[in-house]
Amino acid sequence: MLYADVIIDISAAELDRTFQYAVPEQMRTRVTIGAPVEIPFGKGNLARKGYIVGLSEIPQIAPDKIKPINGVCERGLAIEDSMVELAYWMKENYGGTLNDALHTVIPVKAAVEKKEKREVAASAEAGELRKAYEEAARKHFSAKARLLGQLMEQPTIPYEVVSQKMHCTAATVRSLEHAGLLTIQERSREFRMGDGHRMQLNAEQTEASRQIIEALGTHETFLLFGITGSGKTEVYLRAIEKVLERGEQAIVLIPEIALTYQTVMRFYRCFGDRVAFMHSRLSKGERYQISRRAQKGEISVMIGPRSALFTPFPKLGLIVVDEEHENSYKSEGVPRYHARETAVKRGSMAQAVVVLGSATPSMESYERAQSGEYRLLQLTERAGAAGLPRAEIVDMRKEFANRNRSVFSRVLREKIEQRLADKEQIMLFLNRRGYAGFVSCRSCGEAIMCPHCDVSLTSHKDGSLQCHYCGYRIAMPKTCPSCGSPYIGSFGTGTQRIEELVEKEFPQAKVLRMDADTTRARDGYEKILNAFNDKKADILIGTQMIVKGHDFGGVTLVGVLAADMSLLESDYRSAERTFQLLAQAAGRAGRAEKPGEVIIQTYQPEHYAIQAAARQDMPGFFAEEAAFRKLMKYPPAGNMLVVLGSGADEMLLDAELKKLAEDAKQLIPEPVYLGPSAASLRKANDLYRRVIYVKSPDYTVLISVKNRMEQKILAGEAGKGCRIQFDFNPMNFY
Repeated sequence: MLYADVIIDISAAELDRTFQYAVPEQMRTRVTIGAPVEIPFGKGNLARKGYIVGLSEIPQIAPDKIKPINGVCERGLAIEDSMVELAYWMKENYGGTLNDALHTVIPVKAAVEKKEKREVAASAEAGELRKAYEEAARKHFSAKARLLGQLMEQPTIPYEVVSQKMHCTAATVRSLEHAGLLTIQERSREFRMGDGHRMQLNAEQTEASRQIIEALGTHETFLLFGITGSGKTEVYLRAIEKVLERGEQAIVLIPEIALTYQTVMRFYRCFGDRVAFMHSRLSKGERYQISRRAQKGEISVMIGPRSALFTPFPKLGLIVVDEEHENSYKSEGVPRYHARETAVKRGSMAQAVVVLGSATPSMESYERAQSGEYRLLQLTERAGAAGLPRAEIVDMRKEFANRNRSVFSRVLREKIEQRLADKEQIMLFLNRRGYAGFVSCRSCGEAIMCPHCDVSLTSHKDGSLQCHYCGYRIAMPKTCPSCGSPYIGSFGTGTQRIEELVEKEFPQAKVLRMDADTTRARDGYEKILNAFNDKKADILIGTQMIVKGHDFGGVTLVGVLAADMSLLESDYRSAERTFQLLAQAAGRAGRAEKPGEVIIQTYQPEHYAIQAAARQDMPGFFAEEAAFRKLMKYPPAGNMLVVLGSGADEMLLDAELKKLAEDAKQLIPEPVYLGPSAASLRKANDLYRRVIYVKSPDYTVLISVKNRMEQKILAGEAGKGCRIQFDFNPMNFY
C-alpha cells in the first residue's frame, strides 16, 4: 500500500505538520509529490484541499486508521499550486526538505496588529510649498526640507514611508501640519497611478525598453548590462508600466541595502498605491497580509529582497532582478537557493519576462548572455550629461619606497584637499570593518583566538576583542595568554582607524563612517545615508555598504583603500568580487554635472581585475577570468556541489562524511570528489566543520549525488550525529 504525507491549508500555521493518507490503487499513477489532492479531514470528514509532500509504503499508525484520499485535483489557476511546484523544484535543485522549501515560498498565517493606514498629503499651493522648502533648506532643517521636497513632486505619501524611510519624526510632521503645509489623513483604498516626472530616454534605453516590452506575454530572460549611472531603473519603469496596462503584475528584486527612501519614492511616484515594499523589518503578520493583498489584486508591483520573489501574484508578467550579481541573492538558510536562477524558473512557469540588471554582471549571467541563453541588452552611456569618472591606479609599493608610510597616497591626499576646498563630497571605500585586524604577540607570534571558533579575535576601539562569528568578547589582555609577554598589539587597519586618520589629517572635514558596527541600530544605515545626501558631511568612510548603487550628486572623488584586500581571500570568486566592488565604487563618482575621479590604491596594480575595474571593462575582465574558470572547472565553466557537515565530535564527523562520499562515488563515479577536509573555518560555536567538494560539468549529475546522499542520511546509514547541508555553486568557499 502506498501512503501520502499531506499538508493541509498550506498558508496556515499547520504548515509544520503533515497527515498521512492512503492512496487508492486507481490513483497510484496520478499521485506525485506536490500534487493537490482532496482529502477527508477532522471528525466530520469534511473535504479539504491539501498537497502531497511525501510518499512512502510504511504506515505511521495502524493501517486501518488511515483514511484514503478522496481524489487528485486537476491543476487549476490557484497560485498555491504553482508555489508548491516551485517549492518542489527548489527542493530538488538545492537540497533540504520540501517543508523547508514550502516555508520559503508560502507565507504562513500570522496575527497582525491592525494599524490605521494613513498618508501625508500636501495642503498648500505649490508656490507656498516651494517657499517653505527653501526656508527649511536655508536653515538646515534637513528632515523638513526632505519631506517638503517630496510633497512638491508627489502630493500624497504613505505615513510609514515618511517615518520609516525618510526618517521624519512625528514632531517634524506635526510642525508642518500646524503650519498648514500638509495634512494627515486616512489612506484612500482606490488605486492611484502616480504621475512621476519621467526622464527622456536615450537611444540605448529606448531600444532596451522596446525589446523587453515586445517580449511581454512570453518567457524570455534578458541581461540588461548597463554601466553605472546608465539609467537601468528607467528601463524597468517603462516595462512595468506596460505590464500594468496588460492587467498583469511585476516583481522587482533589489538588495535590501538598496531600499532607500529615494527608491521607494521613485516607484511610488510612478505607480501610487499599486506598489508595495517587502523588507526585513516587517513582522510575519504584515508579510502575510501583504501577500494576501497581492493575491487579491490589491497590489500590482512588489519591490523587495529575494523573499519578494515569492509574492503570490496570479498574473505575473515581469520579474526584475536588479544588481543581479549581489551575493545577498543567495540564501544562507536551507534551501540554499539563488534568487536569480529561481526567478528564471518562476518566470518560465508563469510565462513571464525576466530582466537581470547590473553594471558588473555575474560570470554566470554574462556567460549565458554570450552563449545566447539570455538576450543581452547594453547601456554604454550614462544617462543625462554625466560621464564616467577618470580612474587612476596608485602603486602603494612605490609610495612605501618613497617613504610614505600613510594609508593615503600623495595623490589621494592632494585630491581630498582639493575637493574639501571646492566644497565637494568624497567617499573612501575600505573592504573591511572595525578598528583593526587580529591581535597577536610580538614575542611568540601567537594570535589571540576565539575559544569557540577557529578564528582570531578582532580589536575594537572600546578596548575589547570580539569574535564576529559567535559574539564572544573579552577585554584586551595586558599580557600574552600564551607566553606572558607584554608585547601584544593589533595588526591591520579598519574603518574606525581610517576615520581617526582622516580626522587627524583633515581636521576641517566633517566625517561619517558606515560599517557593520555603525549600522547596528534600527535605521542606522539610512540615517547615515540621508545625512550624507543632505551634505551634513564632507567625507563618507565605509565598507562594501557604501558602494551598493547609491546616487550622491555631490560626490566627485572616490578613494579606494587597499583595493586588493579582497583578492587575498581563499575563494575562486575573489577576482570577480574585486572587479565588481571596484567598478561599483568607481561608479559612485561624478553622477551629476561635475566630473568624477577615482583613486585606486593597491599593492597589485598589474592584476587584471584591478586594471579592468579602472577601465570599467567587463568584457575584458570576463575574457581573463573565464580562462581561469575553464582551467579549474569552476562555475560557470563547470558546476560544484558543497556538502557541509558540522558536529561536536570531529572524528565522528569525518567518518560519517567519508561514508557519504565513498557510497556516492561507487554509485555515481563520474564527478570529481574532493575531501572530506576541514572547512576554512574549522570550528564555529564549538561545532567542527568539514566539507566535501563535488565537481561536474553536468548540474543534473550533482543533483543525483545530492539525492543519493540524502537517501543515506534519511535511512540512518550515514551522517549520524551530524548536521549535513548542501550548497550548489557556492558564492563563497567554506
